[in-house]
This record gives sequence, C-alpha cells and structure tokens, in this order.
Amino acid sequence: MAVRTESVNFTGALGDTLAARIDRPLGPIRGFALFAHCFTCSKDLAAARRIAAGLAERGIAVLRFDFTGLGHSDGEFANTTFASNIEDLVAAADWLRVEHRAPTILVGHSLGGAAVLAAAERIPEVMGVATIGAPADPAHVVHNFGSRIADIERDGEAEVELAGRRFRVRKAFLDTLRDHGLEDIVGRLRRDLMIFHAPLDQTVGIDNATRLFVAAKHPKSFVSLDRADHLLTRPEDAAYVAAMLSGWAERFLPTLVPAEVATAEGEVAVVDAGEGTFPQWVIAAGHRLRADEPSAVGGTDSGPAPYDLLLAALGACTNMTLKMYAGRKGWRLDRLETRLRHDRVHAEDCIDCETREGMVDRIERHITIEGPLDQQQRSKLIEIADKCPVHRTLHGPISIVTRSGTGG
Repeated sequence: MAVRTESVNFTGALGDTLAARIDRPLGPIRGFALFAHCFTCSKDLAAARRIAAGLAERGIAVLRFDFTGLGHSDGEFANTTFASNIEDLVAAADWLRVEHRAPTILVGHSLGGAAVLAAAERIPEVMGVATIGAPADPAHVVHNFGSRIADIERDGEAEVELAGRRFRVRKAFLDTLRDHGLEDIVGRLRRDLMIFHAPLDQTVGIDNATRLFVAAKHPKSFVSLDRADHLLTRPEDAAYVAAMLSGWAERFLPTLVPAEVATAEGEVAVVDAGEGTFPQWVIAAGHRLRADEPSAVGGTDSGPAPYDLLLAALGACTNMTLKMYAGRKGWRLDRLETRLRHDRVHAEDCIDCETREGMVDRIERHITIEGPLDQQQRSKLIEIADKCPVHRTLHGPISIVTRSGTGG
C-alpha cells in the first residue's frame, strides 16, 4: 500500500507551535498511532520515519512530532521538562481527536517510550502502548549531562552538549525526570504493552526492559531486537519493529470489511467502502480485495481500477490454462508471465475487428514463456491462450441481467 506524508502543526503544552508529520496510507485508515521520539532526537530520525512508513503501509496512520524546542518546533528546550513532554503528547492526542481520530496506539522510542507510558492514562482511547529501547527510570538520561550535572544542581541551569548540539538544561528538567517512577505507572497501565529492546543496547541496557516487563500486568509482550543498536540505524531493524507492531495492533483495529458480508459459492459481492466516490470492497470466494480509481481521476489509488481487475482476470486465466496444458503435455515451463493493456481505439484502425465504425475496446496481451521448448511448442501455447475460459467469455455473447434489491 502506498503512503502519503503531510506536514501539520499543533499547539504544544507550553503554547508553542509544534511541527509534526502524518504518515498515512492512500487507502483506508484503520486507526491512528502517536509516535514519540528519543531524547533530543526529532520526528525525522531515520528509525521514526521507517517505522511510521511501515505502519502506514499496513493501514495505520502515524503522527510524529518534534517536542517543544526540538527539531522544527518552536519554543525553548530550556523551558521544557519531562512533565511538559508528557503534556505535549496529550496535546498531540487532543489535536488528532479533533482533526482526525484519537490515537489507538502509542509508540515511544527511548525517553519517548517513558513519556508514552506516563501519558497513556491521560488518553482514554489508547488500547496499546509500545516502547522501543525505553528506560525503566526516566532519570536514566541524566548521565548524558556528565560533569554538567553538578553545575545544573548548583546554578539552576547549564549548557550541555548532546549529539553534537548545545542545549540549555534547567534543574526543573532533572527534577521531573526523578519524580516519575515508571514501574508504578506501568503496574497500573491497564493497556496492552509491547516492549522492544536490543540485548546489545549500549545506551539503555536490557535490564530496563526486564524491569518494565516484570512491573507490567498482562497482557504484555517482549520482542528482542537482536543485533540492533539503540537508534535502530539498520533499516531492517526498523522494518521488523513496524511489522511486529502492526501484527500486534490487529486486535485493536476494526476490520476493513464488515464481517457479516459473505458470499455463496460462485458469487462475488462488491460493497461500497464508504470512503468517497470510488473505493469498493470485493469479496470473492472468501477473499477480500480493493477496487479504486487512480488519483488522476479523483480516486485514492488504494486498489486496482475495474479494468485492471478485468485484465487481471484474463491474465490469471491465461497463465492457469497454459500451466495446465503444459503439465498435461509434460512440457517444462521455467517462467510464465502475461502482461495486458486495455485501450479504446477507432474501429477503422483495428485489423481484427468485425465493425469498421466508432470506437472498440482492445486488449493487448503479451505472453512471456521461458523453458526448454521448441518453436512449435511455443506456438501451440500461444494458440491455447485464446482458449482460456475468460478469453472465451469476453469474445462470446454475454447476457447481463440486472435486478434491484433492498437490504433487510
């Protein structure tokens, strides 16, 4: 599924404008997640981008934002505290609730993981909380200030260098980090919890995951991120987190098609998706497919267009027929591919058409056959392609009987 990213803004806890991005699927949105980044990082951290995109590909829209004074958000970092970070998360959830839908899932990386654990009880719609490399004690980040801790304690504030950037940190920041006992908070979470942690994490040790897991009540899950580092710099690690998160989140998200839509044997149902003009759900033989139109004609490009599905039917039938015929003959096919294109052309330009006036539909079919076959065998397979059932249906007389009905 394709993903669209858009920039948005909302007002944070301290009244500053916070910069955010929403990664959303082009198709239906099954739910919203709120992502909190690591300490002094930003919403544009590679891991945050990759995880958000991975969730969006699976139908979960993600809001990721820069905390006050970080990234592209306004405000002074010196004015922030761990408590204000929590309030920024609550403000983000409030904005989502008004503009879209409240988040069902909270995801936090490192100190952002501690923040989402603390914020969850303030966001009633949240059903699941996931942490990635989160500390069991927010005060864990104090070690980043090194020798400047004493200056902050003595003078009330000091300038520290973190990740190559200089920040002014006040004593209030240290105090609120120390005031939040996460293990007590986790113990009363009453949300599904998933803890991701790398055993080799050199920034936040694996013992933090153990403490959080032991403190939490069921349902809870732990996922080991083998060989990953704290920032998930390897793309495959972020992709793995996104895949595990989306599977875990299935229990919190609505099904895309009402469960009561069922079909009898040999019957296909097409149900309007309720998402504008074009999107439809196709239920065939127990399988659920999407149909839509491309964005160029006003659709959302969340599924094949009707003529795409028609071509797919002919292409699938073509390959199936050729495979069956070759199998009966004992011919080996190493690769079989059929490409199709639909167009409308002037009848006078169509050599094979019976009529010579107006416009006619034309389907071009190109079949690639690889294998130890001679020219006679290949020619026979091309001949057999015209005998596939869908091909015959499209060429033969068709009667379409339309009846109306009402639900009840």
